[in-house]
Amino acid sequence: MTGSSITTELPVVRRLEAVSFRSWPATNTIFDGTWAIRLTASHPSKRVNSVNPLDRGDQSDLENRVARAAHRFQSFGRPLVFRQSPLAPPQLDHLFDAAAWRRFDETRVMTLDLEKADLAGAVDQLPLRNIGRWIDQCVVMASISDTVKPGLSELIGLVEGEVGLFLQEDGHGVPLAAAMAVRFGDLVGLFEIVSNPDMRQLGLGRRIVRTALLWARNHGARHAWLQVVSDNQAANRLYESEGFSEVYRYEYRQAPEGYQA
Repeated sequence: MTGSSITTELPVVRRLEAVSFRSWPATNTIFDGTWAIRLTASHPSKRVNSVNPLDRGDQSDLENRVARAAHRFQSFGRPLVFRQSPLAPPQLDHLFDAAAWRRFDETRVMTLDLEKADLAGAVDQLPLRNIGRWIDQCVVMASISDTVKPGLSELIGLVEGEVGLFLQEDGHGVPLAAAMAVRFGDLVGLFEIVSNPDMRQLGLGRRIVRTALLWARNHGARHAWLQVVSDNQAANRLYESEGFSEVYRYEYRQAPEGYQA
């Protein structure tokens, strides 16, 4: 798989994948062997509407299992998508390559040791408790579509960990930046990091990231992690400059048009 190495520390990948699933929960999860089939009617995110193979050694009956997954997705009204991390068996990628499944949205998973993080300029603030207001302001900044507001609110309500919603506004209520942090023990994940597109190059994204990390560190987190699409150059530059380093990558695979299970 592009960008993923079999030499990656798989226990670290397994831990981050498990925390990722709990931080961004699907409303329905079905297992076929060690494949986690995640489906969510109320939200279109690929992370909660994808098949996630979780064991490189689980190589049996691949074609029939792909077909079963396709039927599940069809009944749910979702396109069949596989999310291929280093935990996926290489034989599955070979199967997809032979059938011309497309690769897209390669994503880097990055981590940061919070003891070494530079949090200068962070705002020591309590997370926002009003989920609706946070979502509305993300909509204003064009980070979230108005159509997914109910689904996103539901997903945030399902998160098992400690959720921190951070929002910065000017004196007139205009949103400047927003971020969501989810802490599980010593790990904190960052999601939906956005700054106002009309106010670029002002350091707003950097400040909201540091604000979320300060809160997380004060609440016991020791390491942060996030996911960023590999071709998002601006976001990658920001996170690398903040000290985040890549641990592994995943990508999505989708069947060609006209695929029949």
